Amino acid sequence: MKEYKIKVNGNEYVVEVKNVEDNVATVSVNGQEYTAEVEGMASKPKAPKVIQKPTIPSTDSHPSVAKTSAPAATATAGVSIKSPLPGVILDVFVKEGDTVKIGQRLMLLEAMKMENNIESDKEGVVKSISARKGDSVLEGDVLLTIG
Repeated sequence: MKEYKIKVNGNEYVVEVKNVEDNVATVSVNGQEYTAEVEGMASKPKAPKVIQKPTIPSTDSHPSVAKTSAPAATATAGVSIKSPLPGVILDVFVKEGDTVKIGQRLMLLEAMKMENNIESDKEGVVKSISARKGDSVLEGDVLLTIG
């Protein structure tokens, strides 16, 4: 934002330029907001904006929030723990056959230069591990199955 002091017919005005898109500017004159068209500025074609659908990560720490892909009634087939974000598996803290409890750390996922704990939301035995240390995973990929 740029601020200017402008005198018109001896009256001083404080003009703050808030935003300029193409040839339309949003300005504030002595605290009052206006939209102004600027002559001499060529209108550029706008690039489309990409809007990503919000996702709900499967690593919520609150045990009442379901993070599994199947309801508890189908637990005989196993419950899949999925990746909440695309990233790289930095470490795996369990192995097949291990008994896990709710809230236990299963894996460490690096996503967007941040480390994210993947925790269990179900008690049971680790049936299979689909992602290994160093693997790149996408959002929604099955990391492991708990039965």
